[in-house]
Amino acid sequence: MPANPDPPATADPAPPVDTDSAPSRWRRLVPVLALFVLAPWAAECSWGGFTLDDFLPVVIFLGPMYGGAAILIRETARHLGEGWPTIVLLAAAFGVLQAGLVDQSLFNPDYLDDTEYADTRAAAEATLVPGLGFSLRQAFDYVGNHITLTICAPIVLVESILGPGRRLRPWLGRPGLVVVGVIYLLGSLLIFSDSGRKGFLASPIQLAFAVAVVLALVAVALLPRWRRVRRRRPARAPHAIWVSLVVVAVHFGTDLAPGWLGVGIALALTAIVGGLIALWSARAGWGQRHVLAAGSASLVTVAAFAYLVPPYAAASPTEALVGDLAVSLVTMALVSVAAWRLRGRVDTAANS
Repeated sequence: MPANPDPPATADPAPPVDTDSAPSRWRRLVPVLALFVLAPWAAECSWGGFTLDDFLPVVIFLGPMYGGAAILIRETARHLGEGWPTIVLLAAAFGVLQAGLVDQSLFNPDYLDDTEYADTRAAAEATLVPGLGFSLRQAFDYVGNHITLTICAPIVLVESILGPGRRLRPWLGRPGLVVVGVIYLLGSLLIFSDSGRKGFLASPIQLAFAVAVVLALVAVALLPRWRRVRRRRPARAPHAIWVSLVVVAVHFGTDLAPGWLGVGIALALTAIVGGLIALWSARAGWGQRHVLAAGSASLVTVAAFAYLVPPYAAASPTEALVGDLAVSLVTMALVSVAAWRLRGRVDTAANS
């Protein structure tokens, strides 16, 4: 008999220790805190809405609402084993909730009158929905920006920076989710106060409509069919740069025409690009690099256009320029670090 017999066939060797899969409590909280900070910055600062001096107050004041929502949406999807269709739909529900029920900017025609965007009122009124008193153009912009900037871009960036062992896993347990939920609720109530709503209160019909849309989007997001594992098609996914370009095309195409025609073009382009990404994500070779390209393209685009739009409050040309340069630097740093973290890794198929 050999001195060192082989182990029985049923015995499994001890698995290697994966520090990414079993992080300490602090390491688990780092991405949560990053998402908490990044969501309000991306929502309000990344496109030039505030000068550099206002970045920190925006994060502190709006972090509980925007950051809390991004964390809750991401954690809900990951706890359920869901992918990006669920995250996008929950982000849309948040967009309607935020603009329709919390600050009610969707229904308040005077909401931007005390800002540098007061001149957009006429364009918004050109697409008023009869009986509900809101602009479909503004609804597309408000909800679309919440989907792409407030929720999806921050989640994509943070998940891309993490290792693959933690990327698609939940970061918080039930107690942590309760804490974040309370923080989000308090932050939303703060914005719902008279100062956040600017003294406006939507009509019962408008509020009921917003509630119905939110509930419908949440219900669709949580449908069990999203949880089915899709088979990868033999065709290869395109290079990640093409994913970025089709997303950027939506931003350029949404302003091709005013009024209802412009809204129709914007909706059609969004549907086409969404369909393309859904098709490509089912192909072999689709991975986190493609997800990063899709999720960060909107952030990079609005950062580039920040130089052409004014901040909400009047500011000197120097203050505006410094803020826009800060936006460019932060955006470039975030996307570069995320892309660098993906280099050299086996780009496994992302949860799509």
